[in-house]
Amino acid sequence: MSQERSGVITFKGGPLTLIGPALKTGDAAPNFSVVDGGLAEVTLKSSAGKTRLISVVPSLDTPVCDEQTRKFNEKAAALPGNVALLTLSVDLPFAQKRFCSTAKIDKIQVLSDYKARDFGVKYGVLIKELQLLARAIFVVGADDKVKYVEIVKEVTSHPDYEKALNAAKTAAG
Repeated sequence: MSQERSGVITFKGGPLTLIGPALKTGDAAPNFSVVDGGLAEVTLKSSAGKTRLISVVPSLDTPVCDEQTRKFNEKAAALPGNVALLTLSVDLPFAQKRFCSTAKIDKIQVLSDYKARDFGVKYGVLIKELQLLARAIFVVGADDKVKYVEIVKEVTSHPDYEKALNAAKTAAG
């Protein structure tokens, strides 16, 4: 049974439970298995040798998640070429593909954790009550070490975009 953590996040003020470990800077980044829009498996190792900015959202069908994904797509050009941008949610890959097409998301790899919630559990962001991923940002260096973590306290709030982008730039060297 995975570890459960309470008091970390809220949804509209109500407390929720996160499943999985509380990753922190310096930890080894867990490998994970998710799928892309074509249902092909993608793992942390798929982007080996790059710094990864991982934007985690509950669902692309909500205003804050939509805006978060668009903002990182827009800011991607300002990042070094050795940074991979990933967005993860539990939305079905087909819905993600449709969202990316409609929103013109072309600089981020959007991935689905719908099958086993593998990323959510290993990165400690699976919301027990909702079976969605908590809003979070992880920066993982080319050395597969966690360089930055932000788990957004209130699910309906935005992450600190500038801190996340700066962390990715710093990690990328």
